[in-house]
Parts: sequence; C-alpha cells; structure tokens
Amino acid sequence: MSVHLTAGFNDPARDGARAFRQVLDAMAHPGRIVTLGGLDVPAPCSPAAANVLLTLADATTPLHLAGAHDCAALRDWVAFHLGAPLVGPADAGFALGTWDALGPLAAYPQGSAEYPDRSATLIVEMDALDNDGARLTGPGIETQAFLSLPDAGALADNAARFPLGLDLLLTCGQRLAALPRSTKIGGC
Repeated sequence: MSVHLTAGFNDPARDGARAFRQVLDAMAHPGRIVTLGGLDVPAPCSPAAANVLLTLADATTPLHLAGAHDCAALRDWVAFHLGAPLVGPADAGFALGTWDALGPLAAYPQGSAEYPDRSATLIVEMDALDNDGARLTGPGIETQAFLSLPDAGALADNAARFPLGLDLLLTCGQRLAALPRSTKIGGC
C-alpha cells in the first residue's frame, strides 16, 4: 500500500518563522484573527491547524488527535513532519479536533499550582471564525474584543481557573484566533 504524504512548509525557515510570528500575534492579542499560509494537508485538518502543528510541535510534543482528526492520513502526516507521539487526552501537550470531539475540557492537563504551564493547548477546528459573539477582555486587549466561540460558558469557566486551565487556538481554513486562559469572557 502506498502512502501519499502532503508537503509541509515550502521554505521551512521562512515559512516557519512567519507562522510562528502570526501565532504569537494571535496569542498576544486574544480575539484578533490572523491568516496563515495555505498548506496542503490531509482532511479534515485545516491549513491554519497544520501551520500551528508545524510551528509548535515536534518529537517532544505529545499530541492528541480527536474524532475525525484521528485518521490514518493525518497520523502519517504527523509522524513524517513532526514525529510527535500520539497520546490520549490526559497526556496531551496539544490536542487537535472539533469542539465536540475534543470535550470534555477536564480530560486534559490543566497545570498545577506549582507548574501552571503544564497544561494542554487545544487546537479547535471550527466551521466559522468571526469577530462577533462573546465579549473578551483582559491582557492584550485594549478595551474589548469579540469572537465566535464554540461554548462561551465552558470557556468562561476555564478562564475562571486562571492561572490553571487550557489555552485555545481556534482555526477555520487559513484563519486562526487565540484564546489564552487569562482572557475573560463576557456575554454575547
């Protein structure tokens, strides 16, 4: 059986640096939507999620693929491009999937009082990603921002646990927005 693997970055150093800068910009400014370069990646993974993985994950990054993202084509792509060990939710440093497939949030490492940084980052694949919906405030947001969220209530509960909790990267096609656990979430 022959396996067809799609390419990663065309110019790894420059493309990786560009994607890293965009991801950092999104994390530093919750609610800001950035556009990442298009990549040919196995479905159902979006180009934005692939950029995140190529930029932030490697052979030392435990990765959980949830739901339809746990498919042979994506597992092969991860093995070839990242070498990241595939794990269950309780051991994940990163997790990729749709909101419904990733749940519940309590299944992922949330950090501890001594090591709050030992928590997972969820890469949530969304059908739409827009600057409307829930009101965001907190570090990196001058006054307020708005972002479509999959479950504002669950994410507000996550933020209430700060400095513990999960960080989220929301992706849709080539678009990405970040929701660090320090971001306060208000009503829609």
